[in-house]
Amino acid sequence: MRPSTYIARGLSVATLLMALGVSASQPEDPEILIEASFPESNPFGHVVNGERNQMYLVVENRSDKNVTLQLVAGSFHHPETGALIKNTSSLTYGLPLLEGSKLQLPYNFYSEWIQGKAKHLLSLSFSQAKQPGDLRLNLWLEHTVDDEKYRVTAYDSVVTVVEPEPSWFDFKLLSTYLIVIAGLAGLSYAAYQAYVPSLKPKRKRPTEVSAPVGTVTATGATGYQEEWIPEHHLKKAKGKKTKGDGVASSEEVSGGESSAEGKRTRKGKKY
Repeated sequence: MRPSTYIARGLSVATLLMALGVSASQPEDPEILIEASFPESNPFGHVVNGERNQMYLVVENRSDKNVTLQLVAGSFHHPETGALIKNTSSLTYGLPLLEGSKLQLPYNFYSEWIQGKAKHLLSLSFSQAKQPGDLRLNLWLEHTVDDEKYRVTAYDSVVTVVEPEPSWFDFKLLSTYLIVIAGLAGLSYAAYQAYVPSLKPKRKRPTEVSAPVGTVTATGATGYQEEWIPEHHLKKAKGKKTKGDGVASSEEVSGGESSAEGKRTRKGKKY
């Protein structure tokens, strides 16, 4: 055999031994199994937009080391292109998981992603998806072993995003209705006051009779006209006239008596 053949075989054996040594020196990833599911109240796995959504993660440690469960997080992606739409809320645990043990973790997240750029991506994903509201939900679990951080996929599937059912007892909806009704009532009242005439009759002011200026003189044989003289002046004039008649009559009576006495006196002096 040629010397070059021995050299080639020796190099291959050395490379194989080096690879085995490196692989033996590197620690293996701990075997962590995760099963994620929606609760029984959500059998179809719908994600309600704008509300709290809940999932359960069953974590099993099949490695020979103790691990620490740090947090669970996730993100929404386009179902076909895989473009990131919005990250979900992360939940920190910090719980130890012993070797060979199993633990169930609740995970709550909100899907309020219709803001800014996410709104455009979401509308694009709805128009291009096979069904309206279909998005890919990806959840992962981060855990540590001896200060080494690892990430394990917990859930990766297409979910349907639905809008919440309307409720008559929703405070936001009721407040919106009240504001709209109050605005319409104010506009209607302003229009009524501006364009509809008032139906209330106007009260007429009584005409004031002014007293005659100067002295009223009688004209003709019939004398003066009493309808042009105020009533209180007529009452005063009648009172004065009655008083004057009484004085005159008394004077006449006294005059008659004096004349009768004179006659008697004269009759007495006649012889």
